[in-house]
Amino acid sequence: MRSVLEFVKVEHTLFSLPFVLMGYVLALAEFDLDPGIDLLWILLAAVGARGLAMALNRIIDRDIDAANPRTQGRHLASGSMSLQTAWMLAAVFLAMLLVSAGLLNQVALMMAWLPVLAFVAYPYMKRFTWLCHFWLGLCLGLAPAGAWVAMAADVHGWAAITDALWAPTVLPISLGVAFWITAFDINYARMDVESDREQGIHSFPSRFDERTTTRTTVQLSLVWFACFAVSDPVESIWFLAAAGVMALANVGVVLRMDRMADFQTTLFRVSMLTGWALLAALMLSFMTEPTAVVA
Repeated sequence: MRSVLEFVKVEHTLFSLPFVLMGYVLALAEFDLDPGIDLLWILLAAVGARGLAMALNRIIDRDIDAANPRTQGRHLASGSMSLQTAWMLAAVFLAMLLVSAGLLNQVALMMAWLPVLAFVAYPYMKRFTWLCHFWLGLCLGLAPAGAWVAMAADVHGWAAITDALWAPTVLPISLGVAFWITAFDINYARMDVESDREQGIHSFPSRFDERTTTRTTVQLSLVWFACFAVSDPVESIWFLAAAGVMALANVGVVLRMDRMADFQTTLFRVSMLTGWALLAALMLSFMTEPTAVVA
């Protein structure tokens, strides 16, 4: 079990989970739904999706990982886990996603192909373009949208998608998540610049210089703050304040990275805290200003 959890980097689930929950609670508020057991299926689907994404990434990138000194110790790269076992884990996570989506409703099940396709495409993107970071952002941006659509479909069926009911409520949130994780991933890729250049891997830091990388990630942080600032929950001062504070925290870490003993660890912790701070602010909005987050 420990090996499996290490293989799929279970701690990285902490990035997407708060935004899954944000999509869920926004749908509850907008459509006046009872929580029920749907929260369990949404959480299981989220865990399945995250596990599948990581398993596919490890399988497809095993040769790249083996050639990178930082990642040579990963399970497939080092040979501590067989490829067959990795595929079995991927199948288990896929089944978890599909079964949980099916228990939600038909719309959730029929739309499950979208994140799966995004997960399969991502590892190949880095072989062709530095825009791979934006594709990863898209993958994480599906988290709040998926939870929202799954709940909204209980009321509106396919109209939740076809009538663009998602646009005013969850689209800005999803875009904010996408730009947020893009900024994080660009900074995360700083660790592998030399290896990426040697292997012909297209990452933003390996394509552009340090100054451009820093400037771009700061700009992306301002963009994701703007996305959260125009979303429906912005009527709550708590949500706006949380978004502003976390944007400043992320920018501050990037601008001060040369003075930090372990920039990557600090970046990871601040980035992980971002989603939870926003979720906490949204929940506080429900408790103190219940009408402020309902469109």
